[in-house]
Formats: sequence, C-alpha cells, structure tokens
Amino acid sequence: MTIVNIAVAQLGSRKGDYAGNLERLGEVFSRIDALDPRPTLLCLPETALTGYFLEGGVRDVAITAGTLARDLDRVYAENVSAPHTLDVAIGFYEVWQNKLYNSALYVTLGGGEPHLRHVHRKMFLPTYGLFDEERFVERGTELRAFDTSWGRAALLVCEDLWHSITATIAALDGAQVLIVPTAPPARGPWPKQDGVPGPASVSRWERLARDIADEHGVYVVLANLVGSEGGKMFPGASMVAGPKGEVRGRAPVWEEAILTIPIDLADVTRARADMPLVADLEVMLPHLEASLDRVQRREATRVAYDPAPQEPAASAKSGSDRSSAAPPDDGDRAPRIVAAPMIAEPPVPLEIDPALTEEWLVTFIRDEMARRKLRCAVVGISGGVDSAVTAYLAARALGPEHVVGVRLPYRTSNPESLEHAQLVIDALGIPSRTIDISAAVDGYLQNEPDASPGRRGNVMARMRMIALFDLSARHEGVPLGTGNKTERLFGYFTWHADDSPPINPLGDLFKTQVWALARHLGVPSPIVDKAPSADLVVGQTDEGDFGISYARADDILNWMLSGYGANDLMARGYDPAEVGIVRKRLESTHWKRRLPTVAMVSPTAIGESYLRPVDY
Repeated sequence: MTIVNIAVAQLGSRKGDYAGNLERLGEVFSRIDALDPRPTLLCLPETALTGYFLEGGVRDVAITAGTLARDLDRVYAENVSAPHTLDVAIGFYEVWQNKLYNSALYVTLGGGEPHLRHVHRKMFLPTYGLFDEERFVERGTELRAFDTSWGRAALLVCEDLWHSITATIAALDGAQVLIVPTAPPARGPWPKQDGVPGPASVSRWERLARDIADEHGVYVVLANLVGSEGGKMFPGASMVAGPKGEVRGRAPVWEEAILTIPIDLADVTRARADMPLVADLEVMLPHLEASLDRVQRREATRVAYDPAPQEPAASAKSGSDRSSAAPPDDGDRAPRIVAAPMIAEPPVPLEIDPALTEEWLVTFIRDEMARRKLRCAVVGISGGVDSAVTAYLAARALGPEHVVGVRLPYRTSNPESLEHAQLVIDALGIPSRTIDISAAVDGYLQNEPDASPGRRGNVMARMRMIALFDLSARHEGVPLGTGNKTERLFGYFTWHADDSPPINPLGDLFKTQVWALARHLGVPSPIVDKAPSADLVVGQTDEGDFGISYARADDILNWMLSGYGANDLMARGYDPAEVGIVRKRLESTHWKRRLPTVAMVSPTAIGESYLRPVDY
C-alpha cells in the first residue's frame, strides 16, 4: 500500500500581480503545514499566480521555471514551522528559450535547493469562442511522465485533457496520477439531473476526467481557478477521480478552498488487473503506430478481403426443389422500424436554474467590486424588471447598505414607473435618491425644439447615465448596468448610455431568463408581470417596437447564436417573418456592441496589437 496525501488548492488570483499572489500562497503553505496527515503533494490551478486571460500581458508576467521554483521555495520556507518536504504542481506563464508558454511545473520544496522534477508546456491551445491563446503563447510539443518521491506522474494543462491521446501517452509512459491544472470559465446555467453541483461546464469536465481515469486506470486530479476575470467566472469545483472512474473528492463551487484527500496507488494496480486496457494497448501499439503513419501520409485506404467461393451450377432437380419450398414464416421475428425525428430542441437550453444563476451573479458582482476595491453600487431603478433584478442581486452581494437606488424621472414618465421603483427600494431597504432630470433635459432640448421623440429619448437616457456616474463618484462606487442579452443583441439601447456601466450582471441573460430569475428572487409581481417599456416615449412598449414577443425573439436568437441560419430555422417550422425581424435587428446593430472604430496607422494600435484585458 502506497498512500499519497494530496491537497488541491483552488484559488483566485489578482490579475497580473505575481508578487502579491505569490505572497498569498504563503497562507496556503502555512495552512497545509498544520494538517494531519500532512499533504505530500499540493496541486494548484493553471496560471495560479497571474490570472489566465492576460492577452498581451502574458509577456509582462512570464518567468523562467527556475525563477518560479526559487520563489516558491522561499515563500514555503518562510511559512512552514519545520523543514518538511512538499511536492508542488502549479501552472504558470513561462519563458523558455526566448519563447512564451502556458506551462506547469512539478517541484519538491523544503529539501535544500528546490528539486524541479518536470515542466510540461501546454500542447493544445484553444483559439475558439472566448479563447485566443495561441496568439500570445507557443505550443508545447512533448509529453512525458516523470518520477516523483512517491511514484510516477504526468502533467497536462487544461485543454490537453480534452484530447484522449494525451492521457493515453501518459498512461503508456507509466503515469499513475494525471495532474491537470485548469482555468475553464463557467458556462451553462440550465438545470441538470446528474447530481454534479455547479454549471453545465463543471459536469462536462468531471465526466471527462472520470472517463479518462476509467479507461487508463489512473487517478486524475483537476485543480481549477475560482473568481472573476472580466466577467468570465471560474467555478472552482476541483475534483479527484479514482482509477475506476469514481469521484473521490470534490471542492465547492465558486469559493476558494483546499481539498485534501489520501489516495492509494495500489488502486491503480487493482483497476488495471480488472480492466487491462493499458496492457492491451501496449500489445497493439506497433500496429496502431503503422496505421497512424499511413494516415499521416494520406495513403489511400485499401480494401483487402477473400472473395466468396464460386459455387458449382445447381442441377435442375435441386432448382425444382428450391422453387417449391415454402417461404419461411417470419411471424413476429421481423425487425421493428423505429423512426427518430429530426432534433428540434435548441442546442442550448433557454431554461435556467435560478438558484445557481443567483449564486453565480452574486459571486460575480462581489468579485468584480472587490477587484476594483469598491464597496458601493449605484443602480438606476426604472420600475422595470431588469433594474429590479440588478438591485436585488447587488443587495445580496454587497449588503443593502452598500447599494444606492436612484429614481430618475422625466416630466412625461409614467407615474407607475416611480411607484414600482419605490417597491424595489422599500423591499430591499436600500438608501435611495430621486432626481428629476426634466430641467437638465429641457435645458438642452430648448435649443432643439424640433427633436424627434427618438432623439428626446436618447437625451433622457444619456442624462440619466451622467447622473449615475456622478453619484457613483460621490459614493466612491460604480454604476451597475441593467441591460439584458436580448436588448443588447437587438441594439435596443442608447449607445454610450444604457451600455456604459463597467459592470453588468444581466448582459448574458435573455429577457425571458431575467423574468425567471426575478420570480425566484421575489421581485414584486406588478413589476414582473407588466409589459416591458423603456418609458422614453409615452405609450411605448418594447415588444410593440420589435414587432415580436420576447419569448419568440429569445428562442430564435438562441438558435442563431449557436450557428443556425434563417433557412435552418424555417426548415424547423419558424415563421419567416419573425426570423426576418430577428435577423435584421441582430445583423444591423453590431456597431453598437463594439468600441469606437479607430483608424489603425501603427503596428501598436490599441485594441489590435496593444492588448490588455479590462481588469489587468
């Protein structure tokens, strides 16, 4: 029996602050030093000391593996009470041979000089969706297992695990434990039935780790980041899978935590004896390598088989016998035809788990405010459901005393809007202000007496945002955005007004999802049930302006954002007129969702070549 005590520390990091995050790691060393049994191995996430989404900031924080090993050893020595050794696996941005990599190292600390046992450079760099990693770092090209004081291990970094061949190579190289530092942003707020806590992406990662562990008879350790980076939430939920694919331990969702777990390496032997897939693979490997070589050479597939033997000519008698034979009675033995319909369900569910979504967005607000070192949120409460939900989430994230609700009526505003805004203020018990913007708006519009209703509405929206930003300065806080995903995709907002606040918890929720969250949060029913309106023009409603209901629009948008075109939707029975409305709105408003267009004249244009994330 070989017992290895493992600690998995899922941490958040302050973006770009290598020194500060390193010193904070000293607290982790101190905590695990006091544990009984004391961990043999500490596993930390991908880019644990710098944050992940750095874009061009990678070059600011990348260091050599030797530098990181030295720094870890110093902080370790300063924070432990006795000279015990500790193995550490950690992800970092690396400088190696004058190139930048997303790497992970394995080092033994506390035994004199740090013993750097292995460095793995991430091989599979995501360049899709929200990722553009290959633009900023190079690909690693080698994968090997390595020896430790307790056995044999291998390192993979995040997407390396998604390609089954990497785990196969590690297992063939003798790995008993796969250590995988990761930084996967959370996605998927819909309900699940699998019993795995957290978003759908957590379930997907756990299933992947369990399948790999089961196939290869290895332990798989996932060490995940937590916290928010520019709105991308890392869920934590680190886990350890046993060599038969079972979950041995899970860390909580959203919060920093240290998961401790003992593992018995003899379980690897037992698992491989019961299911000797690695041994089978070793036997077949030469043949598979030959097949792979032919595939890489693009050799044409050859069909090789023995033909059917030629039968002698049948006699007339035998032919007569066959023709007179009675046909077989198949009876009920005939196969039943099962026709499956074309899938008409949307690729991504619109239904949300409201409790999970609430926890997700509350954590987002709390982390984003803390990152900016701000405590007060200012919310313009219009009397509509979006601003109400934002205020409810902010109050739960920061405490009611740290949320200021602001009513900003114009003289033509619907009195009901003021009443409904007050319902929210009273229900939450938050401090509030009421500022009539009529004089400020009219002061400008008296110079533009022929302004259209649309122009007048834009002036009101921008005046409201001036007030919210000014009040934020007074309260040393920040305004929270309240726009939902449907409005943003339809361009149904005033440019540089509704979209201006730097933190927006609802921007990736469709309107129908906001309604579901509002009911869960307990937003007063008069607000949830009324027809949505921007209340900038008398009698105006959102759905009246659109020519389509939010429910229908959200459904169509959900398909379109998943890559389905107008013809695909109409083939699935969607009304061509409704598809046309949504498509026109979506495709004609991209400019409202982008920063101003700047003429690029240099090789260091901001936002094109000089890239730093918003929270760097």
